Amino acid sequence: MTDQELNRAVQYVIASTSYGRDTVESVLRTGFRELTELALQTTRRFERDSLLEYVAQWTIKQTGQPEPLVREILACAGRWMDEACEEVAARNNDENRSAHDEHGRMN
Repeated sequence: MTDQELNRAVQYVIASTSYGRDTVESVLRTGFRELTELALQTTRRFERDSLLEYVAQWTIKQTGQPEPLVREILACAGRWMDEACEEVAARNNDENRSAHDEHGRMN
């Protein structure tokens, strides 16, 4: 996620909630950073709900913000979270495909 996309998500969440910019940006930056790390480090496949639950719990612990606040902010940024989840899935699929040749053998 680029800074421009993050700023768009922050602006959208601020307009949709009563939370301040610093709080929203901290929650979203933390959540998206963890999604990015997962995309780079894991080959495991996650269901969307499981992935978002993990990111919510991680973000709560990292930011120290209350659970309802974090969940509301992440839910408001759902479109961007879904795009990030799709990137994780696509990256994992590409890595799995490149690890096997056309006959299903490991490269």
